[in-house]
Amino acid sequence: MSSIAKTPKPPYYAVIFTSLRTEVDEGYAEMAERMEALASEQPGFLGVESAREAVGITVSYWSDLESIKRWKADLDHREAQRLGREQWYSSFKTRISRVERDYGF
Repeated sequence: MSSIAKTPKPPYYAVIFTSLRTEVDEGYAEMAERMEALASEQPGFLGVESAREAVGITVSYWSDLESIKRWKADLDHREAQRLGREQWYSSFKTRISRVERDYGF
C-alpha cells in the first residue's frame, strides 16, 4: 500500500494490527494482497494503510463496529488468521479504536 487512506469525517473506527514475523515467508505476500482486496469489498470498509518492516503495522478503517465484527468472521479472513498464527507471526496484537479527530494536508 503506497497511499494514505481517504477516510470520511470522523467518527469512524480503526483496526490496528501490529505483528512480528517469523522466518516463514511462503504465501505471505499473496495472502496480504488477497486480504486487502477482500476487505475492500466488505460493507463498512473505508481504507487501509500498511508498513511491513521489522514490526508490521496495518491499519484498516471501518464505518462501524458491526462491519469490523463481520470482517473478523469472514471465512477467508479466518483462514488467513489461522495461517498467521501457525506460520507467519511470532506475535501480534490487534487494537480497535474510535477515531474522534483527524487532520492533515
